[in-house]
Amino acid sequence: MLDEVDKIGQDFRGDPASALLEVLDPEQNHTFVDHYLEVPFDLSKVMFIATGNYIDPIPRVLLDRMETIRLPGYTPIEKKGIAINFLIDKEREAHGLSASQIVFTDGAIEDIIENYTREAGVRNLSRTIASLCRKVATEIAEEKRKKATITPKRIREYLGPEHYIEDRLPEKMLPGMAIGLAWTPTGGIILVVEATAMPGNKTLILTGHLGDVMKESAQAALSWIRSKADELNIEDDFGKLDIHLHVPAGAIPKDGPSAGITMAVCLASLLTHRPMREKTAMTGEITLRGEVLPIGGLKEKVLGADQAGIRRILLPIQNKKDMEDIPEEIKGRIEFVFVDNMDDVIENALECEPIQSNKLLSECKDE
Repeated sequence: MLDEVDKIGQDFRGDPASALLEVLDPEQNHTFVDHYLEVPFDLSKVMFIATGNYIDPIPRVLLDRMETIRLPGYTPIEKKGIAINFLIDKEREAHGLSASQIVFTDGAIEDIIENYTREAGVRNLSRTIASLCRKVATEIAEEKRKKATITPKRIREYLGPEHYIEDRLPEKMLPGMAIGLAWTPTGGIILVVEATAMPGNKTLILTGHLGDVMKESAQAALSWIRSKADELNIEDDFGKLDIHLHVPAGAIPKDGPSAGITMAVCLASLLTHRPMREKTAMTGEITLRGEVLPIGGLKEKVLGADQAGIRRILLPIQNKKDMEDIPEEIKGRIEFVFVDNMDDVIENALECEPIQSNKLLSECKDE
């Protein structure tokens, strides 16, 4: 087992990545020679399992010798099951408490998962449960109480205010707003994209600490909108406008090939004066022809959307095969709309009637 192989470095003290190249390559590791012992070892029949949190830091030549297996993080439902069936009993025993001395309600476990720990695994969840056990054990030892039932209210007394704030939907969708879905190492989140226009000379301003991929997606989205200006009944003259596209939480770097259709809908909403439909989100990449490309991390994104209160999600039609990974209870709460091109996206994402314009889309079909 090679744990956290993504953290190996290269400096004056040595280059472990180069040594691992020989260790992991089946073409040459049958005569691997350790530089300390100077004795050959046959490693051809050894299976190495390397773990890591991120692929990017691993040198490309080393990664080529590996088979990559991606393991998604635990869902909140899975974390709750792990806590009930394993973590709570483990921490009770570690802190000398009986099952009657400390009881965790279901609401308390859900509160810890949503508001006090945000991670792909359960390490911090275990630490938080251990912290609560220590506080209760201390009170019992000081004879302040004989037992405790952990509720969301009691958690705030022991741990203080929430460490994380839930993703909340905007109270009202206005023209120039769109909701996308993003993948993070700790799970899926909603991403509110905003746009505004002002007199200028056809400049696209991008803010929000966006990476190169998202910047290119924004440029492609604007080019598609400009090419479809007549079909969308856009009254504004692009040549006299500066457009500012912003993704909030600007201090957090954002990148990835899945925000193209969200940016396109945001710009279309701004320029057609049609707000996006309530409790609707989307994810997918866009081409200059208006095709919608598939994305990754679907399960995490859908779970994050459900937690934020989204009840309708637009997905690339090529991701339909990934729906088997979505829990059935989530499928019962969320309507999934599969789209193939931006025409489908605009029709399903935006309200039919502009709130500041007299024109309507000729093909608009109000549901």
